[in-house]
Amino acid sequence: MAKKPKVPKIKPLENYDAMSDLDVVVRGTAAQTGLTGNTNFTNLPVDLTALKTDIDSFSALIAEAQDGSKKVIAQKDKQREVVVKKLKLLGRHVEVNSNGDMALFTSSGFQAASTTRTPPSPLPLPVIQSVDHGAISGEIVVQVLKIKGAKSYDIRFGARVNGADPTTWTTKVVTKVKPPVGIQGLTPGTVYAFQVRALGPLGYTDWTDSMTCMCV
Repeated sequence: MAKKPKVPKIKPLENYDAMSDLDVVVRGTAAQTGLTGNTNFTNLPVDLTALKTDIDSFSALIAEAQDGSKKVIAQKDKQREVVVKKLKLLGRHVEVNSNGDMALFTSSGFQAASTTRTPPSPLPLPVIQSVDHGAISGEIVVQVLKIKGAKSYDIRFGARVNGADPTTWTTKVVTKVKPPVGIQGLTPGTVYAFQVRALGPLGYTDWTDSMTCMCV
């Protein structure tokens, strides 16, 4: 027996945490309007008349909060949570009952979340913020700026010879650069060069230019 084709689910866009208060009002009003009298969606988990009242109250508190009153702002934030909770409940109902039909889904007033994944981007070149003496003799501490999306960092180092970068490097792999990374067992009185590269979804970045420090 052939398997029934799987019906793709259409999920509502629910980036409420990133929305402004006014955007929540707009999104809520669209859903309340789209679902009112919409025979495609029955037995709703939220009373639409009560939702409209909640949205109107939230909108009024947004205006009142413009004077900076902490009490009103707290009331506004609480009312926002009430509206968002109801929108999430309605969004789930619409998701389940639209049966993968985009026209049916959009008739609810909800926006569909994108199903297209953003491809990963190359990481920027790491930045060595500083190389400095450590707490003990023979240690140099390397401070690297953290890069979002980096899986690990390669820190390579070696003694400079006649003012030139080393031809042979020693590499230390770390997954975190905060706190700064200590390199120990170095020779006091020797100038060392340090370079860093990061590993991301698309592979390694280039190595940074060298930063130098004399070990003490």
